Amino acid sequence: MNKLTQLHRLIIWLLYIFALLGLSWYLYNSPIPPTSEQGLWFYSCLASIVLGELITSPYFTSPADVISNTIAAIITILTVNPWTLKLPDYSKILWLIVIGFNSLILFVSIIQIVFKNSNREFLRRISRAFFVITTNLGNHRIVFSTVILFALFTFHKGSTKELLTISLAWVLLIAVHPIENIWGIVIKIRELFIKSTPEVIGEIAGHEFPDIVLVKHLPEKIITYGDPIIVQGDNGQVSLGCALDQIGFTGELWHRVLRLPPNCQPAQDHLRKMVDHYPTGVFHYQGNSIIDQSIQEQIDRVKSQLIGIVAPDSDVMKLKIEIVRSDLDLFEGRLVEVLIGNETVLYQIVNGLTREEIVEQRNSRGYVRAEARKLGKWADDNFQSVKWVPEPNTPVFLVNIDEPPFEMSSVGFIPNTNYHISVDLSSLVTHNTAILGILGVGKSCLAFELIERLIVQRIKVICLDLTNQYALELEPYFNQQVQNSEIATLQAIGSQGRNQVRQNVEEGGSVVEFRRELENQLNRFLTDNDQSDLLRIYNPASFEVWRQDSKQYQNTASMATLTPCEITRIISEITLEILQGIGMSDQARCCLVFEESHSLVPEWNSAANDGDKTATNGTAKAILQGRKYGLGCVIITQRTANVTKSILNQCNTVFALRTFDSTGVEFLKNFVGDDYAGILSSLEDRHAVIFGKASSCKTPVMVRLNERDEFLEHFRPAISLHDEQILPGDPIVDDIPF
Repeated sequence: MNKLTQLHRLIIWLLYIFALLGLSWYLYNSPIPPTSEQGLWFYSCLASIVLGELITSPYFTSPADVISNTIAAIITILTVNPWTLKLPDYSKILWLIVIGFNSLILFVSIIQIVFKNSNREFLRRISRAFFVITTNLGNHRIVFSTVILFALFTFHKGSTKELLTISLAWVLLIAVHPIENIWGIVIKIRELFIKSTPEVIGEIAGHEFPDIVLVKHLPEKIITYGDPIIVQGDNGQVSLGCALDQIGFTGELWHRVLRLPPNCQPAQDHLRKMVDHYPTGVFHYQGNSIIDQSIQEQIDRVKSQLIGIVAPDSDVMKLKIEIVRSDLDLFEGRLVEVLIGNETVLYQIVNGLTREEIVEQRNSRGYVRAEARKLGKWADDNFQSVKWVPEPNTPVFLVNIDEPPFEMSSVGFIPNTNYHISVDLSSLVTHNTAILGILGVGKSCLAFELIERLIVQRIKVICLDLTNQYALELEPYFNQQVQNSEIATLQAIGSQGRNQVRQNVEEGGSVVEFRRELENQLNRFLTDNDQSDLLRIYNPASFEVWRQDSKQYQNTASMATLTPCEITRIISEITLEILQGIGMSDQARCCLVFEESHSLVPEWNSAANDGDKTATNGTAKAILQGRKYGLGCVIITQRTANVTKSILNQCNTVFALRTFDSTGVEFLKNFVGDDYAGILSSLEDRHAVIFGKASSCKTPVMVRLNERDEFLEHFRPAISLHDEQILPGDPIVDDIPF
């Protein structure tokens, strides 16, 4: 009855009035009720019940309604005086009971209203108690029924016809509501003929809270993935959902249906009308494509992008996904998104494994569970952390595959997406960086790109390169004639020391002269404000520097050349001393690049001799002290196990390319975690896992690095248009976005 509109209620009330007039004709042969005690007030009471039931208070009886009802009933009963009419004693007693009951309810209603806003808690509690009493005992059905009961026993007891007819009318009005029910039946039958009834395709078999409904579909019906389905959800409301995967049983088939979010649900009244005739049924949804455009978009998204639902055991950083389909292209590194609260959070798939579960008795089903690591929500061109987990059974969607354009600020992008990863170049230097991976996967190309970006940011770079490749790749960034002259001077000084024997062993050979000349050259390089002079490249193996290894005897002594490790130490220590002389700095000033670092700063058990061990310790000490003065390093190696951990452990940013050796993988687990460490051996060329302070993503992420040719094609022409000379430490004022 609550579903009736106000117009419908008015029509039904008029029908009841005509029915009462018909009842009067039947009893008294007159359409107008008699004005005596046998008719006038009695029918007024019936009319009052009908009026209250349909018009004035069909849903709820307020205290004000109670006062109106009881006053009307008292006035009506007072029109009859049983002592004047010389009625029997039981009628007098019944009259007093009716008057007393209605007067009591009237009094309690008035007290309830008076005490409702009292300052005393006790009186407010009394008011709430009286509210419960009056709203239940003071409604129009009970109040006017007391009057009708008095009338039946007083005026109609002697006539069986009147007694039975009026009693039947009273019961129908109070309990059965005949016209309302007939009206509802007519409306439903009418809707069956003028509206298309959804086809029943199955029955509800159970629920997986939250938002998953288990559906047993009829054998002759077909349910396909993504079909819009109307079901009664686990919250008791009729809901629109989409069919997911199918579960097979002996003799019957079940589907899982995912309930769509509240903002993608049609009006509840509209859905209930579809299922009223079969509450536990399951129906195909036929929506209006114009009215339900947002709903249709969500259904299309489920069909094209949904891959699974959030599975148990997901935590703050790791997402477990129960895969519900196999027709989409899934692979390591693929990006997915899921809602956490109102935030769309991105995850990267890092693993997949098959699982099996018992479904019913001896039946089982196999499925695939994917594991993904949280990256965060994308905002302001970087990933921001979201520190919570998604709800169970939340839908997980694939991020659409894109062919991203080159971006000047990024070192790469998440595979098949337009999410670019950039680095903070100052943090990359001051907090040290490691580029790790096997031979031929793109370590040096990445190093060249980082060096070019550092140079454009006016951060000076000293490359220690045993391969002689850096001078060719970075030729536009330094004056080769000047540098060749400086290196020739150093080589000449170094080679002259072979026969320089001194009484003081420390002064023998060419170490002192070599160090003095190198210090002069690096001092000019590091303190000069010439912004076109930002790069130095040395091959430590190209210097023949002699040291005296024993005391002088007959103008001869044992002599030995410095190893690349020892040359590396000299360069590192001199660089630190010069920067210390300049003063402290929070920003990067100079970056030392160690190419083939396993040969320049080897681990103690990989050093060729004790001199290399000592030299490596000296280099590590310089790097550890350098951060406060704007000095840092980039370590590049394919042999993680052979590089000193004194420096590697201080590398706050790591680029991990394909790696096979167990030592390297175990080391990287400390940085990127077990999940990403597990995929290092299967990374493709030019792919890397990036993590650390310099990364724009605060969690480990697998990226596709920029192609070297594409980088050169876009980067160098762009910087040639912005050649302002900026002094070290000045803010960058050009428009280059890196």
